[in-house]
Amino acid sequence: MLLLTTLLLFAGCAPASPDISPRNPHVDVVHYAFSLTLSDESNELFGEATLSVRFLAPGVSALDLDLVGPARTGKGMQVTAVRAGDQELRFTHEDDRLRIPLTPVPAAEAQRVFTIFYHGTPADGLIISNNKHGDRTFFGDNWPNRAHHWLPTVDHPSDKATVEFIVTAPEHYQVIASGTRVEETDLPDERRLTHWRSTVPLATKVMVIGAARFAVQYLDEYEGVPVESWVYPQDRDAGFYDYALAEPILQYFSSHVGPYPYEKLANVQSKTRYGGMENAGNIFYTEGSVTGNRQSESLLAHEIAHQWFGDSVTERDWHHIWLSEGFATYFTQLYLEHTYGRDRLVAGMKKTRADVLHYYAGHPDSPVVDTTITELNDLLSTNAYQKGGWVLHMLRYVVGDTAFWDGIEAYYRQYRDGNALTVDFQRVMEAAAGRDLGWFFRQWLFQPGQPDIQGGWRYDTATRQLTITLNQVQPGGAPFRFLLELGLYSDAGTPPHIEVVDVTRPSHTFTFTLDAAPSDVVLDPNTWILMKADFTRQ
Repeated sequence: MLLLTTLLLFAGCAPASPDISPRNPHVDVVHYAFSLTLSDESNELFGEATLSVRFLAPGVSALDLDLVGPARTGKGMQVTAVRAGDQELRFTHEDDRLRIPLTPVPAAEAQRVFTIFYHGTPADGLIISNNKHGDRTFFGDNWPNRAHHWLPTVDHPSDKATVEFIVTAPEHYQVIASGTRVEETDLPDERRLTHWRSTVPLATKVMVIGAARFAVQYLDEYEGVPVESWVYPQDRDAGFYDYALAEPILQYFSSHVGPYPYEKLANVQSKTRYGGMENAGNIFYTEGSVTGNRQSESLLAHEIAHQWFGDSVTERDWHHIWLSEGFATYFTQLYLEHTYGRDRLVAGMKKTRADVLHYYAGHPDSPVVDTTITELNDLLSTNAYQKGGWVLHMLRYVVGDTAFWDGIEAYYRQYRDGNALTVDFQRVMEAAAGRDLGWFFRQWLFQPGQPDIQGGWRYDTATRQLTITLNQVQPGGAPFRFLLELGLYSDAGTPPHIEVVDVTRPSHTFTFTLDAAPSDVVLDPNTWILMKADFTRQ
């Protein structure tokens, strides 16, 4: 299916991909309700998962869900019963797949409700451990498909659903989760029930809970969205200071992309294995993100950008992860440009360009959209992050700022709370720019590498001719096509005169008539092109 998608994209056609998992082509989970009981006596959790499932075609004879079963280590989930109303249903649970046989569904659009009773100790997905202060904590950490270590789900980004978590835990824990808190009730035996509900469809990778001792600050609201900081009480002052940067970041993205998609923006100190995990509406950051000196501004910007791109507009399949990570990487740079000026953006793009060139040296055959990758964690590469960000930067230059932002707003508006592939983004940007961009998307996302330019310049005093030669020497494939700025400097203290040339062939010679020899000629002086260059005076 992925190969077919890629071929259709190159042919300029749109692959038909409904918002469902390819493993369950006629099944759409509409809503999850997870009732979970946590304790301090053991790491075992007790769960009751109620799923509302819509069937998109008649004749569906089984519901398949992802759920890691018991292992020799003693970890994994044990299903004790499956019910539809008062009816007990048969099921099998093998190879981490929970299969529920059904009487064939008589019609499309039929909807049924199933309840799964289970318990076990998660091997992954829900991290149960002590934090850096020695306090016991529980943190969901679902990316990429680790939700099914503790939650029975269709664990694929294409099947989004609303969700609620009803968590019963010892009363000394505060519980954060996706959505809005709709209940908090003290129970007998020093326990507390906390109920969170999200009315916005989410991918399983970003629907989580966290339970710990927290200090909580309710900062403010921006356009009706509460902004909150949840940090360990020992880190209260430093954490509140650091995480307050979320407010201007939220304002920037809301004003430039579109309305914030979720009920709240909570920034949470946690035990995530990543630097930050963009869980929808409640972002989990690594413990070390709290320093008291606001060193995590770029991290906050990256994860908050994900709320729009990756969470709300979600890649329909894993191999298009640049639509998540490349966007968050570049939109961090855009926020820094807005806050600190163009020089900050240029410094960031030069650094990430060096990262891309270094990565390419070890992975010369890997494009950004690489359907040969089977280990999902391998998708978290420089290609997805830094090169994906560079693709957006170059696209901004090709279409211009106005069309770029018009396209970004339209893309978010059209695919908000849904799924998209690269071809969907391409179409939106083509509409905004008013021209075909297939060549751009093909070469930068589906072709490995980038231009490797060798060349130079010389000035002939007698003819007053400046001659510039450019040769693309990267191995294999067709030459890259791009607009290249040439900076013609008269002296070190004066901005250069800019000439723009259209590079389309392996070799080019460009000539310009100048009254005097330039002091220097610089390729891409404004830092718009991802390339390697060896360019000198001849």
